[in-house]
Order: sequence, then C-alpha cells, then structure tokens
Amino acid sequence: MKETTLEILEKLIDSYPQLRMCREEIEKAFLLLKNCCEKNGRIFVCGNGGSASDSEHIVGELLKSFKKPRPIGGDIYKKLKKFGDDGEYLCQMLEGALPAFSLTSQMSIITAFSNDKCWEATFAQELYGLGQTGDCLISLSTSGNSKNCVYAVLVARAKDIISISLTGEDGGKLKQYSDCTITAPEKETYKVQELHLPIYHCLCAMLENEFF
Repeated sequence: MKETTLEILEKLIDSYPQLRMCREEIEKAFLLLKNCCEKNGRIFVCGNGGSASDSEHIVGELLKSFKKPRPIGGDIYKKLKKFGDDGEYLCQMLEGALPAFSLTSQMSIITAFSNDKCWEATFAQELYGLGQTGDCLISLSTSGNSKNCVYAVLVARAKDIISISLTGEDGGKLKQYSDCTITAPEKETYKVQELHLPIYHCLCAMLENEFF
C-alpha cells in the first residue's frame, strides 16, 4: 500500500473517531479489493433501499474520476487517436476506470426473476450468471440479514468470489458468511447508512490512489 493511500485511511479515522474500531476491517477490505483489481477482477455491489442507492454511488466513484485525474493511455489511447477529431475528443474526455457493476440496476432480470421465481434470490441469480472466480462482491445491509444480500454472498462463496459486507453493529448473517465485514458502530438504519458513506468513499479514494 502506498504511504499516501494509508494517509487517506488515517484521515477517515481522524474525521470519524467512532470508526477506529473498524480500521482493521476497512484496511482488509481495501487489500481484498486492490488484489481483485490487480488481477483484472470485477467488483459487484448490492443493497436495498438507501443501500441500493449506495451501491450505485460506489459504482459511480469507481467507473470515473473521483478525487484525482485519471487520463487514459496505452493501446486504447493510440487506437482512438487514429479516428481523427472524434478519437481525439474521446482521448480527452474518457477517464480511467475500475470495472464495477451494481446488481440493483438490472430491472429486467430483477423483475423477471422475482416474478417467475422469488425476490430473495435475485442478486444471487445475477451474481451466478455474471460473477467469476477472482471477482469481488460488496453487500450493504444495515441489519446484516437482508436475505437477497445473504444469498448473494452464499453464491460468492460457492464461486470463489471474495465477499465484503458493510453492516450495522452486530453484522448479522453477513458477518457469518463474508470474507470481510465492516460493522458500523450504530443500530438505527439511517445512522448506519450515514457511516457507510464515509467508509466506502474512503475505500474508493484508496483504490483510486493506488491505480491512478
């Protein structure tokens, strides 16, 4: 881990002293995500309600610039330059990305599977179809017991996909099954979500700092 990456984590703890108890798990989650990205794995994210919005938020921070510039380069840059003004424009506009997908976004498969089979296994079905060994799943559940998140983690375990969960105080079933569980030290849903935001912002900033 870069020294500047560690500084991002330390700033989080300074700003949110109540998260000091989560420091070890936040660092562990970062290292798991970093290893996933280094090996060209994808990051999948899921959650319900406000946590569904958080899932989208995380993906947004990973697929484009978050805190620092991410100019593209390499073969893609060279190939785009060959397309004249349009290619040059894309070279200037496009930003480096870490491959991430929100399982909460796929309305067609979510509604079809919910209607034909069941709601609780929708995220599990998506991950079963899309996930591969070496990918990573981030599940957000304030209770840690959301069935659709728990079932997704079980599929992750079966497919050798790393599972990271963000939960509330006791971690629920997700803590039992996940490779890493960050338990925000609150019980009320909105208070847990208020702590999830700086945690995942920190993880996104740390990943960006390592790769761009």
